[in-house]
Amino acid sequence: MVLGDSLAQTVYRRVLLKLSGEALAGEKKTGIDPEIIAHIAGEIKEVHERGIEVALVIGAGNIFRGSLGDSLGIDRVTADNMGMLATVMNSLAVGDMLNKLKVPVKVMSAIMMNEIAEQYVIGKADSYLSGGEIIIIAGGTGHPYFTTDTAAGLRAIELSADVMLKATRVDGLYTGDPEKDSGAKKITSITYMDVIRRNLRVMDITAVSLCMENRMPVIIFNMFEKGYLIKIVHGEDIGTKIS
Repeated sequence: MVLGDSLAQTVYRRVLLKLSGEALAGEKKTGIDPEIIAHIAGEIKEVHERGIEVALVIGAGNIFRGSLGDSLGIDRVTADNMGMLATVMNSLAVGDMLNKLKVPVKVMSAIMMNEIAEQYVIGKADSYLSGGEIIIIAGGTGHPYFTTDTAAGLRAIELSADVMLKATRVDGLYTGDPEKDSGAKKITSITYMDVIRRNLRVMDITAVSLCMENRMPVIIFNMFEKGYLIKIVHGEDIGTKIS
């Protein structure tokens, strides 16, 4: 790990990176695309080599969403539990790729499954980060009815991250869907309350409120633009900042 001058030039010491499950699927929309995971792991490795402490929370939309339960006739609590288990699969996949790149990583889980992932404990997770290991926190919050965005906000606050970075397919927050609306304009900065008032669906309201109450800044950015992650930790104005 490269410390010293490179760390002094960065704006953030510790970050929480939130990845959607859909991001891991790429164009396939479902499952896991190894090229996508390799790209993500490479970007994370570059940041880690600058001495930045990195924690990850990964969604499960590429495998199963708890909200799909109704359409399948599955009880909501059961469906949410299925979704939390799917986050473990994604976390193990990303962790394996980081291992292949010789990056020290620990997969932890809010759901007890000690055979494949260590139980998430705040103090232990903090110690791993301080010791130069990346941690991937699976299992959401460990409780139904909460999204992985809310889990990401919670973990960022618990671990005293400097910022929560939410990776998406677009380069920030827009007034509309830029993939469907050519007139949509990019928002470079916005307050938590404006996100809530304007019902901007970048995160669920619980996640936004949690970050607002605890003054956890959020940056929305495109993870698939090479080099964006490292530019953010060095203070470049990439994406949209919610604060």
